[in-house]
Amino acid sequence: MNAPVSLRSGGAAVAASSQPSLRECVAGAVRRYLLDLGEQPGEDIYALVLQQVEMPLLVEVLRHCGGNQSRAAQALGLNRATLRKKLKQYGLA
Repeated sequence: MNAPVSLRSGGAAVAASSQPSLRECVAGAVRRYLLDLGEQPGEDIYALVLQQVEMPLLVEVLRHCGGNQSRAAQALGLNRATLRKKLKQYGLA
């Protein structure tokens, strides 16, 4: 069985064990954000995180698919119309 592979910036494939998982990266970023908040109450953190993650996700998958929205939508598990709506929402279309 092949070892999981992930991509680093620059596109070099590396074994997944040498780099934190996506889950670990997100958890670390949320943890840092909450620490930075300190005693201040967070507000709408769920929506904030989704927005901050969704936009770069759309950009990178679309880039990976060579700008082909149909392929990107399929890779994301979205309907193409939903992808187009989201791209418009973020000013990417």
